[in-house]
Amino acid sequence: MARLWAPPALSTGAFAAGGLLVGLALGLDLWAMLEMRRRRANILPHRAATALVTTGPFAWSRNPIYLANGLLLLGLGGLFDNAWFFVAAPVAAFATDRLAIRREERHLAALFGAAWSVYVGRVRRWLGRRMTS
Repeated sequence: MARLWAPPALSTGAFAAGGLLVGLALGLDLWAMLEMRRRRANILPHRAATALVTTGPFAWSRNPIYLANGLLLLGLGGLFDNAWFFVAAPVAAFATDRLAIRREERHLAALFGAAWSVYVGRVRRWLGRRMTS
């Protein structure tokens, strides 16, 4: 049976870097979920938002759970020495942006109005704070 093309093996440091990224991703995920619980915010994406969380990891990313999912894929690529995870990560991020994030942002804008606008002006969608004057 013919074998599909496989990417070359990753470097020896990839395992350690992968483990670090997996740990970072799981920590970020847990931190975001705990912050949502602390603020009594609904975490289920198919239900209406109950609070606008702007603290904790949400002060640096409007989507820390989705960001953690991407970091997890990258980390697993290093741990399993499989570069296909590095292909999957940006594809998954793009799909998440188009299929979930944009819909969620419209919902949050309608629900929280001016508070949402201020938050969007301060924090980027994936990572980083905006420069303010």
